[in-house]
Amino acid sequence: MISNSNNPLHGQTLALAGLYQAAFLVQQTARGEVRDAAATRASIGSIFMTSPANVEDVYNGIGGVTRGLEILVQQLGNVDGARDPVLTGYVILLSHLERKLSGQPALLDTISQGIEAVRAGQAYGPGLSAELATALADIYTGTISTLTPRIMVRGEQGILESTGSRDMIRALLLAGMRSAVLWRQCGGSRLRLLWKRRALLAHARELAVLPAGGTR
Repeated sequence: MISNSNNPLHGQTLALAGLYQAAFLVQQTARGEVRDAAATRASIGSIFMTSPANVEDVYNGIGGVTRGLEILVQQLGNVDGARDPVLTGYVILLSHLERKLSGQPALLDTISQGIEAVRAGQAYGPGLSAELATALADIYTGTISTLTPRIMVRGEQGILESTGSRDMIRALLLAGMRSAVLWRQCGGSRLRLLWKRRALLAHARELAVLPAGGTR
């Protein structure tokens, strides 16, 4: 059980930042941009943190979602031109698919078993590699990808056709699903986002200025 009951806003903010971060990394990969290495490690590592004591543990500390917090501020803020509808579309679809996944115990068991099979005895899984991305992509393809609607990632066609890029995108979508699950566990919902947007934005701004690895 995740312990953030004394400050649900904190947990919801971190989970939503993790969700936006994973979606952003998917976007970077699909466009052939240089992917944020630290954010990638934290997002992929979050997949393996299945029994955290608190929300911060999922990302190995607040510093693990620094990029996600920055993106969350951009997406929830009122700065003209800062919002990215494609990015938000990925987040909405992941949240929608998570609700479907929550009612599929067989798929959840398959995901859990797949994660344990590649964990290598490490809390945050083995080191990031092409082999790990392939293993996580296989988990995604056999489970989440069977749900509808499927997430159609936009990007450079040549990159999307590359096996390595395709595997990384699917691994990052699995990381996004991990954060979507966390968002719901922390009490997050569409209505919560609508009603508490200003509070989430204010807390994300506060957390985004912490030094890497900082905690409260």
